[in-house]
Amino acid sequence: MQVLKFGGSSVADATRMSQVIDIVLAAVARDRTILVCSAVSGCTDALIALGAETDPERKAAQIETLRRRHHAIAQRLFTGAERREMVTELDGLFEELAAAPVGDCVTFGELFSTRILSRKFACEGVSTQWLDSRRLVRTLGGIVAEKQTYENIFAAVGAAPDCRLFVAPGFIASDGSGRVTTLGRGGSDYSAALFAAGAKASVLEIWTDVPGIMTANPKVVPAAVSIPDISYKAALTLAENGAKVLYAPTVKPAMEAGIAFSIRNTFDPRHPGTLVSGRPAVKEGEWMGVTSLTHADRGESVVCLVGEAIAGRASAAGRIRAALAEAGIQPLGDVTGEGDAFFIRVRPTVERAAVGVIHREFFEARAVTVIPVFIAGYGAVGHELVRLVGLSAERIAARRGRSIRILGLSNSRRFTVDLRGVAPEEAERRLEGGESAAGGAFIDAVLSCAPRGAVFVDCTNDEQLHDRYAELFRGGISIVTSNRRSLALPYVQYAALKAEARQNGAFFRYDTTVGNSLPILESIASDANCSDGIEAIEAVVSCTLNYIITGYDGARRDSFAKLLRRAQDEGLTERDPRTDLGGQDVLRKLLILAREAGVPLEAEDVEIVPMLPPEFFDCPLEEFYRKLAAYEPQFVAREAELDAAGQRQRFVASLRRDPAARLGYRAEIKMQRVGPESPFYWISGTENVTVVHSEYSAPLVIKGAGEGVRLAATGIIKDILM
Repeated sequence: MQVLKFGGSSVADATRMSQVIDIVLAAVARDRTILVCSAVSGCTDALIALGAETDPERKAAQIETLRRRHHAIAQRLFTGAERREMVTELDGLFEELAAAPVGDCVTFGELFSTRILSRKFACEGVSTQWLDSRRLVRTLGGIVAEKQTYENIFAAVGAAPDCRLFVAPGFIASDGSGRVTTLGRGGSDYSAALFAAGAKASVLEIWTDVPGIMTANPKVVPAAVSIPDISYKAALTLAENGAKVLYAPTVKPAMEAGIAFSIRNTFDPRHPGTLVSGRPAVKEGEWMGVTSLTHADRGESVVCLVGEAIAGRASAAGRIRAALAEAGIQPLGDVTGEGDAFFIRVRPTVERAAVGVIHREFFEARAVTVIPVFIAGYGAVGHELVRLVGLSAERIAARRGRSIRILGLSNSRRFTVDLRGVAPEEAERRLEGGESAAGGAFIDAVLSCAPRGAVFVDCTNDEQLHDRYAELFRGGISIVTSNRRSLALPYVQYAALKAEARQNGAFFRYDTTVGNSLPILESIASDANCSDGIEAIEAVVSCTLNYIITGYDGARRDSFAKLLRRAQDEGLTERDPRTDLGGQDVLRKLLILAREAGVPLEAEDVEIVPMLPPEFFDCPLEEFYRKLAAYEPQFVAREAELDAAGQRQRFVASLRRDPAARLGYRAEIKMQRVGPESPFYWISGTENVTVVHSEYSAPLVIKGAGEGVRLAATGIIKDILM
């Protein structure tokens, strides 16, 4: 005896029913067969709607629509007297439907489909008997009474020893009082397993519209492939956690009866599908599939990765965490589960992305992953970034398995977007012939076409561009920025942007905003997020002021005004260098440093003592330079005083723990005198130094070049690939 079950998509119309008939006729030629069938595709949903309809006219119209659909199938499959008999039988069933209690409406779909198939096989000369599942499959308290059900099925089949084919509706049953009930959505699979166990079948085949159980839902992960064979336990775990190809209760009757069952594709009957069995021989560490389930009541989704005989849980969990982190997806907790199942809680907005990431990590060959990138800003840093992307493409692909593809580029006037890619060597020409960037047109274009997982790079100095960051995050687009203005916002806005990125599965990286390519922010965040709390941060991070202060040598070299003018000409300062001298650029950097340390610092919390008196900041720029030249004797005198004391002066930003301060930390930016014992004493040119003092560790000193377009571009590439 063998049992074949066909789902709704397999019997959706006369053409598909004909395919089912061919498969079943071939099976009947091999052995006696029980055919279990679902309602035609969409019929159950229509019957549920019908049961909820209270208007008699609309209800009658809905019944008529269903009747015509089934009549159309009968018209195609039958001719002559056989067609008339089939139509009459269907009309009788539809009369019963019209008179049925509201709760019973949903149980008629399988009656329609199996009556059509049963009569068709009889017309083909096959000894056929229709079995009423309502009389055979019994439930008590909503649970199948297996012993009674198996006895009923065994007796019904045994009573017709000459019958080659039994046709039974899936999904429906009856309770202890004889009232019709159902086995739940997907219950036809369960019905088939019950018939197989009851009839002591040696073969159970579940025919559907996919080639077996797959490593993931192919609608979510196009690279998903069929699993050739899988254990009962692994199949059950996948089914219970979102794999819709198999109704979870199906497994138990087959497993208890020791019946291996296969899941096959009606539309590709030569495909072997998936065999579900005890799998006595299992390859150690073999991965089966990844699926997911949304829990709307909890506001989360749970991704489930299933394997067979996985040797090292810790190693697998580490791979999961690393893969998600690389994709910018933050789980809602740790990896849990036991044995060969791993569960990862994520936000519903990133559920599909998380499934895809884990599938790539565990099931797909390591190919070069293309990262789509859109770059705003084609000044010195943006130009160098585009150039380096072109120069280092092969090396990055070979070493990291990833490739950066520029899909869009913008300067302050024009932009170009091409989803096929913008070749670095053609960037300038493409920009010249591009579209107007006025009114945020580049961001609009990115939002309209960028795929989820793309990266938007902000290389600008724009003061408003950050206003559009949230839209990009909501589109699943990650952001890498070197624009300090985008982070030196009021803390509530800063925190909202970080949260928006997390909630949408995007990353937000800005390591080049402080210290260029130095690992300052990641070091501070690392300490702040572990048990070694931050006690203080001291930083000399103004390249402009370092260049001037370390290059100034009193009367022996150029004047302070001349050094500042040179720095401005070389592009080391803001357009108005007094922004640097007044500490505003350092303020932005200190806000970023503090927030990475977990301190929600605001600009008004920082005490700033500018290098120069107030009158230098309240005049036109040229007048400022004249005043600065006149102030030179005081600079010379101060430098002589420092030389005599063996000291140097540095413009230092600091954050120190202070229980009396509003946030528990005191923040200030001012000129300080330092001696040879200080790491600040030894810097020169545009070097930066940051010293991090933590509770238990020795001070961490991070020193290196804080300026340079190549370093900035390299740091941005690192953030993209991280």
